[in-house]
Formats: sequence, C-alpha cells, structure tokens
Amino acid sequence: MGIMMTKDTNDNTEINRRISADLRARAQQSRRDLEDADTSDYSKDTQKTNKFTWVWIVLIVLAILSLIGIFFI
Repeated sequence: MGIMMTKDTNDNTEINRRISADLRARAQQSRRDLEDADTSDYSKDTQKTNKFTWVWIVLIVLAILSLIGIFFI
C-alpha cells in the first residue's frame, strides 16, 4: 500500500503570507517601541566613577589571585 500525498500550495502560501505579515507587524511595533524609549531619563540620575574606583580594582585583583590559588595550589 502506498500513501497518497498532494502538495497543496494554495494553503501553504496563504499560511506563509499570514505568518510573514504577522512577523513584519511585530517587527515594526518593536522598532517603534525602541524609538519611543527615552534613554535620557535613564542616564540622568547616574554619576561617573568616583574616588573609590581603586577599591573595586583591588577587590577584582584579589578575587583573581584567590581563584588562581584555589585552582593551581
């Protein structure tokens, strides 16, 4: 026995057209949402690195040295 298969291109092209139209609409909406987002409000209350930068550098170096000590000693 065999299986009869037909390729219904009309249904497939209709489904593909609907899917691509939906994806285009979602992409345009997400692009509009990104353009509407105002990043100036985010960076308004931030400040540059202050005088305690050296503390973070020392902590990072100590963490790296301790990891080296744990794995190789």
